[in-house]
Amino acid sequence: MAQISLEKIVKRYGTVETIHGVDLEIGNGEFVAFVGPSGCGKSTMLRMIAGLEDITGGRLKIGDALVNDVEPRGRDVAMVFQDYALYPHMTVGQNIGFGLKMRGEKPEVIREKVAEAAGILQLTDLLDRRPGQLSGGQRQRVAMGRAIVRKPKVFLFDEPLSNLDAKLRVEMRTQIKRLHRMLRTTTIYVTHDQVEAMTLADRVVVLRKGEIVQHGRPLELYERPNCRFVAEFIGSPQMNILPGEVIAGDRGPALSFAGGVIALDHITAARGTKVDIGLRPEHLLLSLPHEADFSVEVDVLEELGSDTVAICMLGGREITMRMGAGDALDLPKVIHLRFDRKKLHVFDAQSGARIEFTA
Repeated sequence: MAQISLEKIVKRYGTVETIHGVDLEIGNGEFVAFVGPSGCGKSTMLRMIAGLEDITGGRLKIGDALVNDVEPRGRDVAMVFQDYALYPHMTVGQNIGFGLKMRGEKPEVIREKVAEAAGILQLTDLLDRRPGQLSGGQRQRVAMGRAIVRKPKVFLFDEPLSNLDAKLRVEMRTQIKRLHRMLRTTTIYVTHDQVEAMTLADRVVVLRKGEIVQHGRPLELYERPNCRFVAEFIGSPQMNILPGEVIAGDRGPALSFAGGVIALDHITAARGTKVDIGLRPEHLLLSLPHEADFSVEVDVLEELGSDTVAICMLGGREITMRMGAGDALDLPKVIHLRFDRKKLHVFDAQSGARIEFTA
């Protein structure tokens, strides 16, 4: 295991800067996920840690060693890619042990380590097969076995499940979670899938345009996003955003929006401030008309078995609501909704920054 320290890390391609002075500390044995949209710099960050990309500026330390100019083989990290990169003419056992063979390990040591890794990943019965005889999930486990067998200080995963179907992705998430619990190796996992990040990681790092927007435990990012970007990126279905304005209510500050007015005790924004009001789909509840905060017109129902997602319209804007499967039976065209004020999120419409309030 090893601590990883990124200090003012910069990456430039010619005159174009893509990573802008990133600072991040990753603890011994921690599982950290990098998430963000395509082009945000998450894979570039991972490749700089692996030594596959040069670092333009800043300092990168693995353990106590400064590794900016250390070759990949000298960093004691193991990387798992999305395309497996297995040798088709070799057996599973030969693929797993190939790196050890190249390092000059004795055959009996290689056999022992390959058997250990195969046992961890439930590949023991497949050691004599070739990659073409395996499923996608089995091939990915072989790629993981090739990393495990080296017993590196750090595991680096670059979107390893993106080529798998939905069922296999769920199964492999479980495998990776078990693997980390068993080995406790420091792990960095890059993905564009926020569900993967939330379910796997101890800490999630959200990136946008080469900068860290927010990082923290998954539930922290979900419950207290520091800006609209994180609020919309974390959570599925996506958070509802309604445009509004801070006004003077009858008894204090309030938020005005297309559905009505929300009275507040206090808000750290001046009257007249344009805001975005955030409501997660699961925090909208069916209500009686006289108890409702607003009413919407049901447009589409997506029945998922355990629950139902209702896509509704409010003043020409889509509102998504998650409800129990039974609650969606015989819904009228117009439904009335209420919400818990403590589950509300407010963001500055111009900067996107979180605005604190009490209600």
